[in-house]
Amino acid sequence: MGFSFQTNGSYYSSLSANYGTNWFGGKRPNSLNFGVFYSKQSDISSYYRNNAFYNNYALYNSGYGMYNTGMYNYDSMLDDDKTMTVFGASVGWGKRLRWPDDFFQLSLSLGYTRYMLRDWSYFYIHNGNCNNINLGVTLSRVSTDNQLFPRRGSEMIASVTATPPWSLFDNKDYAHLAKNSNSATYEAELQDVYRWIEYHKWKFKLRSFTALTGGQKCFVLMTRAEFGLLGSYNDNKRSPFETFYVGGDGMSGYSYGYSEETIGLRGYENGSISYSSAYEEMMNGRSISSYNSYAYDRFTLELRYPFMLGNTTIYGLGFLEGGNAWAKAKDFNPFKMKRSAGLGVRIFLPMVGLMGIDWAYGFDEVYTSQAGATKKGGSNFHFILGQEF
Repeated sequence: MGFSFQTNGSYYSSLSANYGTNWFGGKRPNSLNFGVFYSKQSDISSYYRNNAFYNNYALYNSGYGMYNTGMYNYDSMLDDDKTMTVFGASVGWGKRLRWPDDFFQLSLSLGYTRYMLRDWSYFYIHNGNCNNINLGVTLSRVSTDNQLFPRRGSEMIASVTATPPWSLFDNKDYAHLAKNSNSATYEAELQDVYRWIEYHKWKFKLRSFTALTGGQKCFVLMTRAEFGLLGSYNDNKRSPFETFYVGGDGMSGYSYGYSEETIGLRGYENGSISYSSAYEEMMNGRSISSYNSYAYDRFTLELRYPFMLGNTTIYGLGFLEGGNAWAKAKDFNPFKMKRSAGLGVRIFLPMVGLMGIDWAYGFDEVYTSQAGATKKGGSNFHFILGQEF
């Protein structure tokens, strides 16, 4: 059983609770878990609230309105009334398999999420309630010899999550809506279109561990390959949720109130790979619906060495990493990568969990938030808190 609460004041707050057992039925190692979560996020952060520059311009706007358009709409940055509220619940069941071997496990999940948007400018739907009912199937295999510092074995997760294909039987003309984005009724039509979100999401992750020397304290080579694709049943009704936010530390989990999945790529700023892929689409004259990504991949070679083993585990690492993200899933290309290299350390404390820090250098250029500007990923520090995959 678990319970958590997070808040940083007016900007963001979240609440979650879960319960699980690994011996459902009492006779076999079948797992059963339940979870609920709630979050609320406003269109204001402590950075804008406490920054004199933006506050002065906001006051200036209220008196003169000179900068109250386009990218200079600082009133928007300080608006507590623009919010995204998310509520969700899920139930999951898992069973250990005996074939192909005893390391395999099959898991099923059923989830519901409701997104309540109020003048929210970060998706192409700004107002209304969006509902996400999905069924997930996961096949996993874990054969590592140690949870904290594996020397041998592998970890594999393959999953698919899908919603009902609402657009196949609701008799709505989504192509007509896409061509009439400037109509007076466009916002109302969007609320109707995205009342029920649809997508199919495919993910694959694989890590392997190989001891290069003998003994307990040995050099270990970790190799990793993973990819994710978020597909749609109808090109004119691509989901604005469940996208990939690629680049940076990739703290595991979801950001923006459970609406996007964070993926790390060291050597680059948080989210910069996704932003760069979206901006490149726009530079090529192709419309996009999100600054996040609908496809990604990541490949890693990591050499590890333990300094301390036991209840407290400390090890150092050096790595080469590459990956990319795409604003459209059909453009997925595993040979087009943003590359990086670096060093890091991991510390596991029994009462705290896993912590770490990486220094990485990104060798390739990405677009920045300044329109048309590019720069190399360069030198970046990344902090790790929680279990990695």
